[in-house]
Amino acid sequence: MVGQIGVQEAVTEALGAGVPAMTIVNEGLARGMRTVGERFASGHIFVPEVLMAAKAMKAGMEVLRPHLAAANTAPRGRFVLGSVQGDIHDIGKNLVRMLVEGAGWEVIDLGTNVPPEQFVKAAQEEKVVAVGLSALLTTTMLQMRATVAALRQAGLNTPVIIGGAPVTDSFAQEIQVAYGRDPQDAIAFLEQLSPA
Repeated sequence: MVGQIGVQEAVTEALGAGVPAMTIVNEGLARGMRTVGERFASGHIFVPEVLMAAKAMKAGMEVLRPHLAAANTAPRGRFVLGSVQGDIHDIGKNLVRMLVEGAGWEVIDLGTNVPPEQFVKAAQEEKVVAVGLSALLTTTMLQMRATVAALRQAGLNTPVIIGGAPVTDSFAQEIQVAYGRDPQDAIAFLEQLSPA
C-alpha cells in the first residue's frame, strides 16, 4: 500500500512539474519494471516483490491513464495472453501481463482455462503482434501444442511465445514457437517483433 501511494505521489509530482506522461511511463515506470524483471530473472527478488512492484506500477498508471489518453498515446502493439485449456493458474500469466503492459503494449488477457479456438478468435479479431500461452502443469502444457496447431490450421502465422514452470526451450522448438523463461523474455520477444 505504501509503495502504491508513493508511486502515485511521484507521478503526480512529475506531471505537476511538466514531465510528459509518456516520459514518466518510459523513463520511470517501465524502466523500473524492467529492472524488476531483470532482478526476478536473476533470482535477486521473488514473486511477492514482483507483485508488489506491479501493483505500485498499476497505481502510477491509474494516475497517468487520463493524461496518456489526452495525448493519444498509442500502445506499441497488441499481445494476446492466456493460460491454456485445463490450466486455472494465473500468477505467472499475470506477472507477464503487468510487465508487458508496463513496457508499452496493450495486453488482451483471455484469462485461464482458455480453449484453442478462443486464442484463434482473439488473434483473428484483435490484430495482434503475438500470442502468449501459459501453463503451470505438465498435463496442461500439452494444450499448447493443440493451441498452436489450431492457430496454424486457421491460417494464422502469428508469432507465439510459451512459458510456465514445466515448459522448456526444447518443447518450444518442437512445436516451433518461442520460449519465455520469465516475463523479461516475453518483453524481449515483443521488442524484436515491434521495436519502439
